[in-house]
Amino acid sequence: MVRPECREFMETGIVSPERMRAIDANARALGVSSLQLMEAAGYALAGFVRSLGRGPFLFLCGKGNNGGDGLVAARHLQDEDVTVLFLDGEGRSAECAYQLRSLAHCPVRCIPVRCPGDATAEKRIFEEAGCIVDALLGTGSRGEPREPVRTLAGLASLSPAVKVSADVPTPGFVPDRILAFHRPKVEGSVVASIGIPLAAEITVGPGDLTLVRKKDPSAHKGAGGEVLVVGGGPYQGAPYLAGLGALRAGADIVRIASPVFEPVPDLIYERLEGKVIAGEHLERLRELARTADVVVMGNGLGDRSHHVMVDLAKECPKAVVDADALRRPLPRAADTIYTPHAGEFRRAFSREPPDDIIGRARAVKEAAGEGTVLLKGRVDIISDGARVRFNRTGSPIMTVGGTGDILAGVAGALFCQLPAFEAACIAAYVNGRAGMAVEEAIGGGMLPTDLLDRIPLELYRKEETE
Repeated sequence: MVRPECREFMETGIVSPERMRAIDANARALGVSSLQLMEAAGYALAGFVRSLGRGPFLFLCGKGNNGGDGLVAARHLQDEDVTVLFLDGEGRSAECAYQLRSLAHCPVRCIPVRCPGDATAEKRIFEEAGCIVDALLGTGSRGEPREPVRTLAGLASLSPAVKVSADVPTPGFVPDRILAFHRPKVEGSVVASIGIPLAAEITVGPGDLTLVRKKDPSAHKGAGGEVLVVGGGPYQGAPYLAGLGALRAGADIVRIASPVFEPVPDLIYERLEGKVIAGEHLERLRELARTADVVVMGNGLGDRSHHVMVDLAKECPKAVVDADALRRPLPRAADTIYTPHAGEFRRAFSREPPDDIIGRARAVKEAAGEGTVLLKGRVDIISDGARVRFNRTGSPIMTVGGTGDILAGVAGALFCQLPAFEAACIAAYVNGRAGMAVEEAIGGGMLPTDLLDRIPLELYRKEETE
């Protein structure tokens, strides 16, 4: 259950198309279907257009869900003088097709447009319209519009009618008003709520996985990123678990710089002489860090090597700081993710994380002035100092040692391709989902390595969210 106090973590301002697609998908996963969202958006659009009092109304509707929003609005305005010009042909979304079939039962004039000539044949409708509504292209469109969209936008520009864009303006259509759904996508928009649950925005969900891209078929070795894991000495397995987590999350090359060798052929071992990492190793570590996209540090390190991590982090463009490296002074790269559990948070940030979820989130947000912080717990909390996100995936059987090392490696791999905040959010979600899958399969007695095969399944297999 989402508490009312969680509203303070609701993001405001312009939302990117990528983030809005993630929020939409999260809403669907929470039980709010695309048709429900479309109905709410269209109803809001109809009310907004009606309030302008400038009929007759002309709707220009595309084949995607933005076009579906316009079709819903036209249905709600069927008691007015309404004409719909809709793009005809293949490629219509299922939801848009559904709305077009529904509109056929209303006293609304619907005219298919297949080519520029079809559009110019309706020039008189543009001249007589009091209000033209642009529902041609939504947030998913890219590049310059094709015909007949260009012709429709051009005809609209010549009309004296008041012009309204639904959610985002189609290139070439210059609106007098923009009605955005849920959050604005461009400056100057009026915003209408469409019933997206708060949890869809402040909780990590399957929609966030839309930010993760599969490799291009032409990708070469190294395109997935190179991760260097620095750790080991007192504890030998931790850096290798982190390295395997990075590989399973998509990194192409993973090196383990450690005094401890383990025969893991998937990982490249960089030997550091001695029993612990010391100042004598710093120059070699700097050399390795220069070729890495991300450095993961602290796993199995012990408490005798911290000064080396502090100095090494200064040379790193990106770092994930975990486990024994989470102590004062904090190692700090140009861009850093910190992944503490509650005890490490206390040690690293000199404050106790409250038990109350709201107070805990505020503490993480305040601590994130140092970098992006992922506080692990029954509910993970992630913040970059401006945004706060909650992750509710996971399982009680994940209390076994080593799962946090794998999480650090997953975060490191994602950090090669994504900004710190997004990488931390998705790493927490995927690691927790993998643990849930293991629990479902075996019930208990989990080995940390049981997570590894599940990680790519959760990360790259897109879920059905309808």
